[in-house]
Amino acid sequence: MSTENFENSMVERPWVTTKLQQLLFLCTMIALITKVIEKTRFLHALRKIPYPTALPIIGNAYQLNCTPEEFFQKMIQWSKEFGNIFLVWVASRPFIFLYTVEAVKPLLKSTTHTNKSLEYEYLKPWLGIGLVTNNGLKWYVRRKLLTPSFHSGLNDAYLKIIKKQSAILISCLHKEVGKCFDVVPYAKRAALDMICETSMGYYVNAQTNLNNEYVKAVDRIASIVQMRFTNVWVSWNPIFKLTKAGKEHDRSLNIIHSLVNKVIAERKRQRNGNSNRPSKKRQALLDLLLDISQNGTVLTDKDIREEVNTFMYAGHDTTATSISWALYVLGRHPEYQEKILNEYDEIIGTDEITTENINKLIWLDACIKEQWRLYPVVPLIARQIYEPIEILGIQVPRGSTVLINSYLLHRDARFFPEPHVYRPERFLPNSAKIPPFAFIPFSAGSRNCIGWKFATMFIKVAVVSVLKSFNIEAIEKEDDLRFKSELVLINTNGIQLKLMPR
Repeated sequence: MSTENFENSMVERPWVTTKLQQLLFLCTMIALITKVIEKTRFLHALRKIPYPTALPIIGNAYQLNCTPEEFFQKMIQWSKEFGNIFLVWVASRPFIFLYTVEAVKPLLKSTTHTNKSLEYEYLKPWLGIGLVTNNGLKWYVRRKLLTPSFHSGLNDAYLKIIKKQSAILISCLHKEVGKCFDVVPYAKRAALDMICETSMGYYVNAQTNLNNEYVKAVDRIASIVQMRFTNVWVSWNPIFKLTKAGKEHDRSLNIIHSLVNKVIAERKRQRNGNSNRPSKKRQALLDLLLDISQNGTVLTDKDIREEVNTFMYAGHDTTATSISWALYVLGRHPEYQEKILNEYDEIIGTDEITTENINKLIWLDACIKEQWRLYPVVPLIARQIYEPIEILGIQVPRGSTVLINSYLLHRDARFFPEPHVYRPERFLPNSAKIPPFAFIPFSAGSRNCIGWKFATMFIKVAVVSVLKSFNIEAIEKEDDLRFKSELVLINTNGIQLKLMPR
């Protein structure tokens, strides 16, 4: 039938048009009613969870238009005001905050609720679909594939690199003796050098070459991504791309990807042209990934780049933050500096540090764990809920975002008497047992940190190396700290120390 004949037939039979319009209207109404019912059920499920006064449409977004420091204070204030659980509305999205063992246990024990929050999309241009951003079956398969790459024998091989980079850190810190300075940039550069060498077998020399463009790019993109986690006004990509931060993000991304692609290509050429590959005990993570890849049939070059970048991102900022806070608490409590050094002299003395003997330093271990308790490196752990889950008797519906506040979780007076006091004795071998999920420095459950043993070794070696070289004094009092809740826990003024030679 021609178009003209079809139109003529419709004119002749107007009831057909009317029926189609009625059907379309009916379908639209059913869709709207279904949507209203779903939304009503969603809101009904959340009715028992208190929240700050919210405005129509934007919710609590107007209260989040603040500095990261102010946001951190609001989380603490709301926890005191609302009890064991509260939520914050960002437009129509509920962000539910948990900070007691009873609340976090169902989430962390679950093998279903392992998906990271939607905000982790901000990391995907950099990390792709690596372990941090991956979800579901693909995450499980990749995690199982990579776990052998973090066995204890590999940590033994990495120890030589860790000791070398710790020695360079000490030489850099000598320039600051007698001055008041921020130790965080020094710890970050040391961690970056260590991570680059162990993950890629590539020497960035971040500690000695402060103008390295790759070092600057990693630092800048990490800062931008962290800003987006808490700034709802740049959450939409089309707006973010127009901002100065968006343009800097893309420039940094090009620098990072170019270098990692270059290193992967060069390493593959070396492996193809040289039958004398590094032994398993001397391989960088990149070599292990290339072995696993089976010439691209299991892992492509893009997959490998994603995991190398993930290890870089998840490793350098977190370990640097932990080292900085560990030095801060020891600088506030010099008596523990002496306990650690006395034990070091007794157990290790003039011998070389090994993975075995450094783990015998129980005071070093206890001091670092107590620092993790007071100043958890990652203060917020976020999960996206795709299936309902019961938390504190409440059926949290799909579509919710749940955040575990480990800063508050670790300060539960039921398990940590005088929770704001630095007391490493809590973690000595003969101390009272801490309940599961009350202390989660590396998260917990199936999505705990895959590299936690490696990170702990680096932190211990770096901290004890600094202690052997310097007396540490921390300048700011605990009450004067101004926390910022980003990916890692930051003090607004940095970690100000004063070092004197031993």
